[in-house]
Amino acid sequence: MIQLTYGHTNTFLIEGSIGYLLVDTDYAGKLSAFYQAIKQHRIKVKDIAFVMATHYHPDHMGLISELMKQGVKLLLIDVQKSAVHFSDIIFDRDGIAADPIDETQATIISCEESRSFLRNIGIGGQIVHTPSHSEDSVSLILDDGRFFVGDLEPFEFIESYTDNDRLRKDWETLFSFKPHKIHYAHRPEREL
Repeated sequence: MIQLTYGHTNTFLIEGSIGYLLVDTDYAGKLSAFYQAIKQHRIKVKDIAFVMATHYHPDHMGLISELMKQGVKLLLIDVQKSAVHFSDIIFDRDGIAADPIDETQATIISCEESRSFLRNIGIGGQIVHTPSHSEDSVSLILDDGRFFVGDLEPFEFIESYTDNDRLRKDWETLFSFKPHKIHYAHRPEREL
């Protein structure tokens, strides 16, 4: 696993048998910084087979359409389909040039299909729906105990939330898979 931080969001490259799976991409307009970050690890865009977003807020999916134009395939989880264009209005409002994602070109799977899909690309793990941050949020769970949870609030904060049932349920689901290390999008990793 390679962590890249070339903007505001931690993004991750998970090596598979057919190339890397990129988890999250940071904000639109960061393509040059992304190139520099992968170059430091001697990786080229053509080495990335798939990209997935933990959710479709602008700081997690901003480069997806640019990467798709370069041959990276979008892995879209079915619970995310309605949110793919959530950030389009934000980019327009902020005057950021970002082409909308063409979800018709995505590989769409369910969380239930994710273990088989990931196995076929050489990655042991699965994707689970963790909607306490946003309805389209998912987490990637690797069999080695590394979890990639995007913007999921840390479990230590459960009691500080008024509506903490959803967050508690997400963490109960994740802990059932026995994590060893939690990778957040905007926080340092957490050893367990």
